[in-house]
Amino acid sequence: MRIKEGYKLCKVRESSIVVAVGDAVMDFNGIVTLNATGELIWGMIENGAGDDEIIAEIMRKYKVDESVARADFAEFADKLKGAGFVE
Repeated sequence: MRIKEGYKLCKVRESSIVVAVGDAVMDFNGIVTLNATGELIWGMIENGAGDDEIIAEIMRKYKVDESVARADFAEFADKLKGAGFVE
């Protein structure tokens, strides 16, 4: 999975938002606010991390077991796919 070209994560004060830039503005004209876990996952995807690496980091950072980490990651990944942010 990778973030599609034209979508950027930006920090605005205490918030992390995803915005469209360039040609992507034609397909998406809003913003999406991410919580800390969403920001972590987005950043790891941007840096080329695979699913298992992301899940391991969720487990480490939030002290949850693998089934919880996998379920949370799968839910967020589905939302990213549904919004057209990843391919």
